[in-house]
Amino acid sequence: MIQHLTFLPILLPMLVGIILLMPPFGRTKTSRRITSVLLSTVSFLVSVALLLNVQANGTQVYAIGDWSAPFGIVLVADPLSTLLVCLTTFLGGVCVLYASAGDDEKGSFFHPLVHFLVLGVNGAFLTGDAFNLFVFFEVLLIASYALLMHGGDKKNTRAALHYVILNLVGSAIFLIALGILYGVLGTLNMADMAQKVALLQGDDVYLVKIGGLLLLVVFALKGALLPLHLWLANTYATAMPVVAALFAIMTKVGVYSMMRIYTLIFGDEAGELSQIAQSWLWWLALATIVMGTIGVLASKDLRKLTANLVIVSVGTLVALVAVQTIESSAAAIYYLVHSTLVTAALFILADLVSRQRGEASDRITAGPPIYQPRLLGFCFLVAGIAVVGMPPLSGFIAKVWLLRETLNAEYSMVFWPVYLLASLAVLVSVTKAGSTVFWHHQGKISQSAEQTRVHPAQLTALIILIACAPLMSIFAGPLSEYAIGAATQLHDFNSNIKLILLGDQ
Repeated sequence: MIQHLTFLPILLPMLVGIILLMPPFGRTKTSRRITSVLLSTVSFLVSVALLLNVQANGTQVYAIGDWSAPFGIVLVADPLSTLLVCLTTFLGGVCVLYASAGDDEKGSFFHPLVHFLVLGVNGAFLTGDAFNLFVFFEVLLIASYALLMHGGDKKNTRAALHYVILNLVGSAIFLIALGILYGVLGTLNMADMAQKVALLQGDDVYLVKIGGLLLLVVFALKGALLPLHLWLANTYATAMPVVAALFAIMTKVGVYSMMRIYTLIFGDEAGELSQIAQSWLWWLALATIVMGTIGVLASKDLRKLTANLVIVSVGTLVALVAVQTIESSAAAIYYLVHSTLVTAALFILADLVSRQRGEASDRITAGPPIYQPRLLGFCFLVAGIAVVGMPPLSGFIAKVWLLRETLNAEYSMVFWPVYLLASLAVLVSVTKAGSTVFWHHQGKISQSAEQTRVHPAQLTALIILIACAPLMSIFAGPLSEYAIGAATQLHDFNSNIKLILLGDQ
């Protein structure tokens, strides 16, 4: 069983999605919810078991059918990929629990779609093959298309249409890039590609450079980097909040792909093609932070505010990726986990606030009092402190770490002022939003608010997410050590190349 553990985070969500479409599990809403929550917990426990196995025994390589590179499908479980698989299954389980309070009834097949989305994201994190990265991208995108329409209206449909069209274009560019790379290198196994890129000469260098930069376009679209970020704010703000909370991990798939491709294949050992994307990543990251911050300042409701915070977090992560050091990658790993959980919590909070403010919804304007102001206000205070990076929560640790690791970077004289001003703007915007929504009241509590008390399932999901910020601060020592270990493995070129030899045995 242990040798197949690497494949289980992909296999289990697929089987769960199929099971939930079949009787008796998919027949009644109660059985569907119980099955979905229980099996989500099992998927998370399996992911944790895989992480512990990798910690104990090192990186695990799983060649499906025992076919090695360049023909076989290889899954690679290393400290970074297993951490992100744990994050994905954890977030998926929390969102399933939250939706079981009633959101899953607003459309068809919510629970199977969530598990299929988790399948695609887990596969993208675990694959060691560029073509199968494309395959898993498509799996998660197909599930996301349907989830965007869950309980949607005309505004939701318009945003979803833009999202679908852009991602179809991105998928076409992805295939073109993979075709160019395969035509020159004869393989799409990432470790095998890394070995062959360093040996290229003549025109092949330029062809592979074209393919590598086309991949950058694709990952910039998936991760929402400027100027390919315009789809994110409207898409996330109009989706159901629980769906938007789940989508908080999806932009990180694009960032993760950049970390893999431009560290392993086009890293320091790539000869003429080493660091081909670094200068691009720096300026794209800075521009994304600026535009995301402008979006935060201009946001008129909590969901749009949180969506723009996701854009700011993506720009910050990409800036760390551009530094290309072990320490900066470690800071990026810690910040990635923090930002994903905090923004997911803020989407859920926006939903609960909206339900208790009547017609004012989650707009950042004076409106009826919230029915449970102490509960939701305290949760917003914790999430707000975390997202703006104030002590003593995880956001402060992540901010100090990333500023330290960018201090000696090539563009630090530009990055520091931009990032610090952006942080100030985020602090002002989040503070204004919280004070307006929770303190500035007009009229009485709406009659509908009394009927929308926080459901026990929603409260449990919210507390789990909110608790992550202080817990990441309390356990910052072991978490930072793990992040440094994962970053060291990511940058260990020779160790990663040996994966080919392991696959050949």
